[in-house]
Amino acid sequence: MTTTAKGLDLRAMIRDELDSIVELRRDLHRHPELGYQERYTSELVARELEAAGVAFKTGMAETGVLGHLSGRADKAVALRADMDALPIVEETGLPYASQNAGRMHACGHDGHTAILVGAARVLSKIQDRPNPVTFVFQPAEEGGGGGGRMTDEGCLDGEAGGGLGVPVSRIYGLHGWPNLALGRVASKPGPLLASTDEFVITVRGVGGHAAMPHFAKDPVVASAHIVTALQTIASRSVAPVDAVVCTVGQINGGVANNVIPETVTMVGTVRTLRAETRELAQQRLFQLAQRTAEAYGCKAEVEWHPGYPVTRNDDGATEKFFGIARAALGDDAVSLVPEPAMGGEDFSYYGMKVPACFFLLGLTPGAQGDGTTPAPVPQLHQPLFNFNDEAIATGIEMMCRLALEG
Repeated sequence: MTTTAKGLDLRAMIRDELDSIVELRRDLHRHPELGYQERYTSELVARELEAAGVAFKTGMAETGVLGHLSGRADKAVALRADMDALPIVEETGLPYASQNAGRMHACGHDGHTAILVGAARVLSKIQDRPNPVTFVFQPAEEGGGGGGRMTDEGCLDGEAGGGLGVPVSRIYGLHGWPNLALGRVASKPGPLLASTDEFVITVRGVGGHAAMPHFAKDPVVASAHIVTALQTIASRSVAPVDAVVCTVGQINGGVANNVIPETVTMVGTVRTLRAETRELAQQRLFQLAQRTAEAYGCKAEVEWHPGYPVTRNDDGATEKFFGIARAALGDDAVSLVPEPAMGGEDFSYYGMKVPACFFLLGLTPGAQGDGTTPAPVPQLHQPLFNFNDEAIATGIEMMCRLALEG
């Protein structure tokens, strides 16, 4: 069945695909794969695109898949899904639980991929599309920077730049959100998610007997003071209304209760929403670590690993999203996110190339508010999390409408 974009019954078309898309989502859930290992997933996506008559190419960023449908305009709308899973042991007990030991779709990327496959199926059946559509199925969002590699390899640049079809003029992406009510969507212009830099601090001292600390230079004591000092980045180095998080998530040092070790290593993350704050936080982290270590007779070596940029929504693309969402779902189903979250997303790389809007898709029946109030359900990255299949239809509808009207 094909139909024209004018006067189409989009929800009826989605209903026709929904049962098989739910099964596809559960198939993906059974077969989770880590970043740059998504071979089963990318092969499934490629088969689906081929069956739908969507032009595609594989092998972008190793395991990424790019699809394209033509349209009347000379620039395309891009839709993005991430495909990778997490190194988590699943505890859901579902009949379609992970069959790959120590791997789990605990962040809903199985749902994101299924939604985009569903959108590709539906859009492929619409004749005379107003906009060309590029489908970006990327690997390695969970720390691997797959979005950055996809953009570097030209996924948004059209056939002449390494992608498919015409260049992309704007891009939309979604994330399933347990703290947002089922049937709702939410977003905001400007910063939505933080940058995600990482650091490693190695404190070197002089080891010795625990009963004779005056003969040693204790890196444990120095490290304890460094952890405390780093909290002043937020409390004393930036304005109270600015956002910065400095978390030490791992400390390693020592081998016995009666031995002062030679070294202690700390690993952590810094999250910010502004480029100026990001630069200041990096500078202060180096200063605080090195000078605090010196105060205790030790030395600190600091490694800084730049992570994802801020996920920043373009004003114009976000205005289009809100207009389309309200017309489709009703005002009561669309929320303005009041403030950014300090999690990160490599959708940010696409927004550095073209106007972008990233939005939240509600997953939880009965969840309250705008997505910032925790719901009493398993959260992202937890071993009991499962993407709610009842959200798939709304996700497909939003992706299709953004492609047709965005």
